Amino acid sequence: MKPYRLICLCAILWLVSCDRGDKPLWVGKTAPGFTVHDEDHKVSLADYRGKVVVLNFWGTWCPPCVQEMPSLVAMQKQLQGQVTVLAVSIDHDPKAYHKFITERGIVPTLVTVRDNDQASSTLYGTFGWPETYVIDRGGVVRRKFIGAVDWTSPEIIEYLTKL
Repeated sequence: MKPYRLICLCAILWLVSCDRGDKPLWVGKTAPGFTVHDEDHKVSLADYRGKVVVLNFWGTWCPPCVQEMPSLVAMQKQLQGQVTVLAVSIDHDPKAYHKFITERGIVPTLVTVRDNDQASSTLYGTFGWPETYVIDRGGVVRRKFIGAVDWTSPEIIEYLTKL
């Protein structure tokens, strides 16, 4: 790949992964509540009120989601008791979802649920995966990230521990 193409590609990926321009729809507002039932269990956002929540919409078929998942697991282990990662899969295939979360050690570290209908991600207006919302103890969305994030970076860890 020619250097100028690589630079353009990197610039585009950087812009897509950052919030630019207008403030994202839910930032500064109360996070919309939802409940998801899958074949294993039921998860409600309301169950995590009073906790810092990292709400992550992802899919097993999504390369940036797969890339990001190990750092979410590592961050959850590091900040256990301070932050709860709620990983909502938008997978249609329950077998692919279960294989992924089992083989990659997602469970029992992360709270994860499969939203086959994508109702919860639609409620948030999610259009790019992974898409992640940081929700404070009061239930207010503080940050939104589009694209893979290194959740173990010192800046992210410091931000989450100060919420």
